[in-house]
Amino acid sequence: MCASFMATVLWFVSTQAPASGSDDSAGKEAASNVDQIMQRIKEFPFNPIRDGRTREPALDHDGVANLADGAWRVRVLAIRDLARLGAAAVPEVVEYLNDENPHVRHVAAFALGFHPGEASDKALIDLLRRDPDSVVRSQAVISLSQLKSQAALTLLEDLAQNDASRDVRHQCDLAAYRITKYPGPETGLAAAYARLDESKFEQIRVGQPALDFELADTDGNNWRLTDFRGKKSVVLIWIFADWCPVCHNEFRELIQLKEEYAAHNVEVVTIECHDAYRGRVMVGREFQPKYWFTKESPQGFYQGRIWWRHLVDPAGSVGATYGVQPMEFVVHSEWINRPATVIVDKEGIVQFAYYGTYWGDRPSIEQTLGMVRSGNFAFEHPKRLK
Repeated sequence: MCASFMATVLWFVSTQAPASGSDDSAGKEAASNVDQIMQRIKEFPFNPIRDGRTREPALDHDGVANLADGAWRVRVLAIRDLARLGAAAVPEVVEYLNDENPHVRHVAAFALGFHPGEASDKALIDLLRRDPDSVVRSQAVISLSQLKSQAALTLLEDLAQNDASRDVRHQCDLAAYRITKYPGPETGLAAAYARLDESKFEQIRVGQPALDFELADTDGNNWRLTDFRGKKSVVLIWIFADWCPVCHNEFRELIQLKEEYAAHNVEVVTIECHDAYRGRVMVGREFQPKYWFTKESPQGFYQGRIWWRHLVDPAGSVGATYGVQPMEFVVHSEWINRPATVIVDKEGIVQFAYYGTYWGDRPSIEQTLGMVRSGNFAFEHPKRLK
């Protein structure tokens, strides 16, 4: 497995955008590169997925216990390299929507979300109608949402009520609202993926200075880690998405502990490896979706109560640097990062870095505050997968 993984990484490092020349030669080179990228996806031994969630087969539990699994790196770098190939690769990428491997179809659907136009719209709409895999259909919806596909709107509104998968119905609900409210395709996502640099992945270490970063929050205002050096301890909390009841419970706990965090001079930020729209949905800055896990909208409760900054990390570049492993496993039919908590002390040193093995095994918000308060950063969740 290690040899296969290293071969995959070496291939992705060598993949480059097509050389300049005629449209025909560029198209042929792009097609060749797409073939090789997709072959690496086919060869990787991804954990099985059941009911829209990655499973540890030996443990029969949701999640991925092995922090060195590498699935996230293979998937993220494949998407990065497809982004670098540009629009010339679209015809070949469309062909891979028919592949028997659902991981290949997912990556192809993701990459088409970078390229507005009739070809992407038509291919993704067809995929959404026919694909048997809820993870692939979910990604088709997300890509159509990013493309702001007017051609897909009627279908999305229908499937928001009628798709067989609850997860896909939710994504359709988010997409239909986005397309209706915000005309014009999303810009910048392809460039964010194309800029990913694997030499910067998983760079932070406990006991070492935290690497600086700057991200925008859900209001578009920038937040920078080093602004707090010498002033405050900083708690960084990576969440999943708006469909995550555990994440919403953490938000409620943060709201309840506002005064305690302030009393101990702690800056808290939550981070989401999504674009700004998805981040704004999480904190109630867009509409309030209906969820299966609660009768009342969590976002309705948040109005005027969220006191911390919620940051958006569109291609997961900061998450990758901090070891959060964007797109490591599937939850609710969406490839997503590991949940993670990182504590940086007042001097800018990483004192704690914890990466979950599934959706419910990291310190609570109260436990995190307790570590900052006591200076004791020893923690392991009793249900951590091993």
